[in-house]
Amino acid sequence: MFIQTEATPNPATLKFIPGRVVVDGSPMEFASREAATRSPLAEKLFEVPGVTGVFYGSDFITVTKANGEWQQLKPAILGAIMEHYMSGAPLLAGGAAQDDADLDDEDEFFDEADAETVDMIKDLIETRVRPAVANDGGDITFRGFKDGIVYLNMKGACSGCPSSTATLQHGIQNLLKHFVPDVVEVRPM
Repeated sequence: MFIQTEATPNPATLKFIPGRVVVDGSPMEFASREAATRSPLAEKLFEVPGVTGVFYGSDFITVTKANGEWQQLKPAILGAIMEHYMSGAPLLAGGAAQDDADLDDEDEFFDEADAETVDMIKDLIETRVRPAVANDGGDITFRGFKDGIVYLNMKGACSGCPSSTATLQHGIQNLLKHFVPDVVEVRPM
């Protein structure tokens, strides 16, 4: 098994590409050791000293570190990923939620009168923003819309990335304002 690695715009996050489907469905984020208990692979990755976050995309895994150098951490991370796939173990523990999409939908907020605007915003995020962000090892999901402000949740490599503010304000905000006149600002949650 050959696992490729790619740098992301976030120097604290590295993208690992195992050459197979990681998640068949919505991406999943594990922002703590406690959250990782629903995935045997995420648990193993959190055992590597310095690992502070794990994110599963469709065909990649991003790992975020608090400290340490990638050249020291990478062999242990690659070993954990390879061991997991070679063992044939499931990605999620029995009874664990399949993905984060259900959790994301529960927390959305917007006025019912804005439903049409929200549908346009979600469509643009789904078709134009998420594919580009996935290339960088992350994900962005809609959280809410109120008073012209779009609230987004940043995951994976996007979470804590030094360039995420620029991405939000110059990229995503400009895109949404162009296509949806009701949008005045985009903010992270």
